[in-house]
Amino acid sequence: MMEVRRERTRANIVEVAAQLLREQGAAAVTTRAVAQAAGMQAPTIYRFFEDKDALLDAVAEHVFATYVSAKEVAAQGADPIEDLRAGWDAHIAFGLSNAALFGLLTDPARGGRSPAADAGLEVLRARVHRVAATGRLRVPEARAVELIHAAGIGTVLTLLAAPPHERDPGLADAMYDTVMRTILSDAPALPAADPASAVNAFLAVAPTLPTITAAERALLAEWLTRPSP
Repeated sequence: MMEVRRERTRANIVEVAAQLLREQGAAAVTTRAVAQAAGMQAPTIYRFFEDKDALLDAVAEHVFATYVSAKEVAAQGADPIEDLRAGWDAHIAFGLSNAALFGLLTDPARGGRSPAADAGLEVLRARVHRVAATGRLRVPEARAVELIHAAGIGTVLTLLAAPPHERDPGLADAMYDTVMRTILSDAPALPAADPASAVNAFLAVAPTLPTITAAERALLAEWLTRPSP
């Protein structure tokens, strides 16, 4: 029972801090302000978090984990390309709606990526993998994920750096189109016409083939990804 009460108190602190972060920015998330909003004494905060930075880390993890969970349970559509676009739009909307939190999540000073950020990347990898399996991906899956991830972060940070009334409403669409022209072919690949897309498609579906062993799949992957002499 004691542990349950402790978890509830911690969750309440994080929720209150998240609300302050959304409404007033990171500077407003002080232990005194959070304690007052949560109806407790300031020293209580330090029983759960050693300092303000630790509290902000917990808030960032909580809010982003909730967002990623919603992405994970979203139903897959029939078109992997449309799903990829939907994920991009959701990412841009989340960043613009959570400016202070997005700044925390992308701050290099925070050190390594959070578990929620890693989970978000896994969602992106899964969507890119579905595209690769259709024969539309002209670059390796890992490169496609890196390009989309970098472009998404850069787009949000660029938009947030400008006052709302000065932001380019077409920037996110233009950036998405630019990335897609880099990573996608116009149609499912024929091996002779677009060898790279065909290779990526085979690499995507090979793990599901029941007639070859794991060793054979590894060997095929090695052959197909070997640099040309």
